Amino acid sequence: MSIHSDDILKQNQLSITDSRKKILNLFLNGTGALSHGDIEKKVGEKFDRVTIYRTLQTFMDKGIIHSIPTADNSIHYALCKDDCSSGHHHDNHVHFVCNNCGSTVCLDDVIVPSVKLPKGFTSTQVEMLVSGICNNCK
Repeated sequence: MSIHSDDILKQNQLSITDSRKKILNLFLNGTGALSHGDIEKKVGEKFDRVTIYRTLQTFMDKGIIHSIPTADNSIHYALCKDDCSSGHHHDNHVHFVCNNCGSTVCLDDVIVPSVKLPKGFTSTQVEMLVSGICNNCK
């Protein structure tokens, strides 16, 4: 049984709006991460940049999606797994970026290794980005 955008929005106490449904469905029906530009292109002129930005921010705040920094300092977004919640992301997996097609994929089965920090240092977030050639481009 697949989960629908309406169900996710209800579970997170969010109003069900056209913009939220359309953007959430892009993540539910996609296979990789999306940039703000990707989302803009796919939703067409129906929603402005601010609506898209606010929707993405709301989804991140609720633990529905997480951000993925890229090598070129842009940000991609991907669906969170079930253990993320409002304000608490548990995305300690590796992200892979293809050098050829630019796709970004969450490698959920590859865990970010622990990093031993010097005394007095405290980490708040650890991210690991691997680049190379994806299976589709091989």
